Amino acid sequence: MNEIRLQKFFSDAGVMSRRHAEAAIADGRVTVNGVVAEVGMKVDPWYDTVTLDGREIRPRTIEEYTYIMLNKPAGYVTTLSDEKGRADVTELIGDLGKRVYPIGRLDMYSEGLLLLTDDGETANKIMHPSSNIGKVYAVRLRGNVSAEDVKKLEAPMELDGYKLCPVNAEIVSSSRKTGRGENVTDILVTLMEGRNRQIRRMCEMCGLTILRLRRISEGEITLGNLPAGKWRHLTDEEVAYLKGI
Repeated sequence: MNEIRLQKFFSDAGVMSRRHAEAAIADGRVTVNGVVAEVGMKVDPWYDTVTLDGREIRPRTIEEYTYIMLNKPAGYVTTLSDEKGRADVTELIGDLGKRVYPIGRLDMYSEGLLLLTDDGETANKIMHPSSNIGKVYAVRLRGNVSAEDVKKLEAPMELDGYKLCPVNAEIVSSSRKTGRGENVTDILVTLMEGRNRQIRRMCEMCGLTILRLRRISEGEITLGNLPAGKWRHLTDEEVAYLKGI
């Protein structure tokens, strides 16, 4: 038997989040094989009969899961229950017609590639540190920044007492003026992990000012020319790549 926690069963079935499932179980709205369920109970998705408010909930097959990428613009949070009431990324994918969850995060002011799915198992596998997936960010810095200053980002660093994994940083273009006549330097930064606001905090520690931060790839999956604020389904090859991680 392959048992999982009841909260995970509901999440995998795309019915509700684990937190909401726990509340429903505590409220006595869930039964397993005709018996009122308890928080922490485990079920076999394919042999046990689970109901919510009297309606049977069935597990989904692999083909029923959804995987998409979104080109997140600045100004949206990836937290789906934001206490401050800020706009979240689900407002950009309302035409998808089903609930999906971000794989990882991008802070409110960052842009670019964000993967979303209702496949909780694959999402958790991707977010686990052992996945060892490189994420590449295009970063625009204020001023003419030297290669020596950029390489400071590759030096050993700690954030909140945590020793960061090594990063790679390289200049793409420098001594360039924007349309407003401002000197900027464009760099690429590759992370093998994703601490909270990691690149922003690292740049701050190195005296570098970020003007724009955009994720352009995650492993073998690239943003390409997807317009800002738009989304698309992942290809079969991209889904296979994620599942093989």
